[in-house]
Amino acid sequence: MRTISKVLIANRGEIALRIIRSCREMGISTVSIYSEADTTAPHVLAADESVLLGPAPSSESYLHIDKVITAAKQTGADAIHPGYGFLSENAEFSEAVEAAGIIFIGPKADSIRIMGDKLSAKEAVLERNIPLVPGTQGSISEPDEAIKEAERIGMPLIIKASAGGGGKGMRAVYDADLIEDELARAISEAEKSFGNGAVFMERLVLKPRHIEVQVLADTHDNVVHLFERECSIQRRHQKVVEEAPSALLDEKLREEMGNCACEVARSCNYVGAGTVEFLVDEDKNFYFLEMNTRLQVEHPVTECITGVDLVREQIRVAEGHSISFSQEDLKISGHAIELRVYAEDASTGFLPDKGILKRYSPPIGPGIRVDDGVKEGDEVSIHYDPMLSKLVTHGPTREATIDRMISAIDNYDIVGVKTTLDFGRFAVDHDAFRSGVFDTGFVNDHFSPEKLIRDLPVSDNVFAEIAAELSLKQNAQSSKNLQVAENESRSPWRNRASH
Repeated sequence: MRTISKVLIANRGEIALRIIRSCREMGISTVSIYSEADTTAPHVLAADESVLLGPAPSSESYLHIDKVITAAKQTGADAIHPGYGFLSENAEFSEAVEAAGIIFIGPKADSIRIMGDKLSAKEAVLERNIPLVPGTQGSISEPDEAIKEAERIGMPLIIKASAGGGGKGMRAVYDADLIEDELARAISEAEKSFGNGAVFMERLVLKPRHIEVQVLADTHDNVVHLFERECSIQRRHQKVVEEAPSALLDEKLREEMGNCACEVARSCNYVGAGTVEFLVDEDKNFYFLEMNTRLQVEHPVTECITGVDLVREQIRVAEGHSISFSQEDLKISGHAIELRVYAEDASTGFLPDKGILKRYSPPIGPGIRVDDGVKEGDEVSIHYDPMLSKLVTHGPTREATIDRMISAIDNYDIVGVKTTLDFGRFAVDHDAFRSGVFDTGFVNDHFSPEKLIRDLPVSDNVFAEIAAELSLKQNAQSSKNLQVAENESRSPWRNRASH
């Protein structure tokens, strides 16, 4: 058993502030790291100590393993929390932290490696009878082999990068004649994005729901699940709205998926907080998708419905303690919804925006939680992820929580950059979302830019002019959006269109 007295947070923004909050409640000192672009950022000012790592580019600051570990040693930090993104799922970083005699608040490197590669993850869970989408057993690169496998798997199918994430290196194929071309494109995208061209094929699950299960495991062979989160509202294969619990699951399916998620954690000897992701088809069959070996962006909705502080549990598990509760102790209390508030323009295909936050006033009130990492007067930088905050509402029922979210959005005042607040209001107030009958195609099926202006007090002629202008603007950006998606792993800002 090791006692943690000082934590260096290898991250920035809202997640760094979130970790600082739990550490402070536990009486643990904190160290923030920062780049030259974040000199006056809230996470820097909130920590007990802070260390400048280097210039704004992540490769010279937040992603520089040696600099992060040196900062921990210089400040006497006995543990490092990676947050999410940056180095959080980097096995080499986990190993380097442990080799330096510092506690890594997360899983072991072997677990990160196994689950960080989709093919090795599938191989690990296969031994435990985890349901998998029919597909190839390993990577595939030859067109002739791909065509034969397609006949066995069935059409339509999807080609995925083994090391992929965020939709990169992923190609849906509906016509067998296109397999050769799409295979080549997927391999090329995978090599460019991840330096690993390995891809595999699976049957494409039509109209899927994206459901994930929060798990927690300790070093005493205890593994629990903290129920599920619905993550089907996405743009470019990345989540925008999440909720817990899912309107799709009944108690039987919830228990089956929860137990399955625990088995996935056991398959790689997992320790800490992690998330097991599933696709659920129209007949409520579920299939293992992947495991994220870190804290998720959307963890607050789970905290709201369970009353569990996941960061506190992560720290306790890293110290060697058992999980502080059992599976039987957990109960779902009410409903929670999270909107990721990005500095993005939904009318141009969710292209990132930048600028100065001339006004920034988040909503407050019962059942409203805002995890943010910005303040009024801050510059929204081109260097990092464009998420400004996570707006979370919690209520006794799903309907009440939706209404509370709409009210919170209406009282969230941001001036200086375009945000996803208007899209979020559209999404949660849509009949499909309110009914609970929707899937990962929600944006394509229901959203168009003109939907965001229907409530404005303008004449039909003016409305038609605005809608036409937005439509032209969206069409003009379509080719650039594809390039943005391909380059998102390097910088989500590089192909930003001018406004």
